[in-house]
Amino acid sequence: MKSKFNKLFVTILLVVAVTCCGAFGVMAADNTDEAAATSTTETTETNTDNDHNSSLSIGLVAAALATGLAGIGGGMAVASAAPAAIAANSENEKTFGKSLIFVALGESIALYGLVISIMILSKLV
Repeated sequence: MKSKFNKLFVTILLVVAVTCCGAFGVMAADNTDEAAATSTTETTETNTDNDHNSSLSIGLVAAALATGLAGIGGGMAVASAAPAAIAANSENEKTFGKSLIFVALGESIALYGLVISIMILSKLV
């Protein structure tokens, strides 16, 4: 039982770390855009369509990775937490609240990834 909990905990931490890195990347990209806009005073339109397409494609891949990895991690977390929660609830009904928290934490990881991908897609437009 303890090894399953450790595996679940490591999976949750890994996926939360990936989504947090995505959020920090979105914030860092926002700061660099503002700095680049203030530093160029005389430049004319240097951004070509090819540059825009490459940055758009990288942004779309980043949004897809954030959603996909968070969904996979959330699925792995729920797949190991839900059977343990059902077994614990069948032995002692007082453990329902504690087991529900662990299952909800696993499900919320996928929502965090979705929020990060929405933030990335909002910066692309």
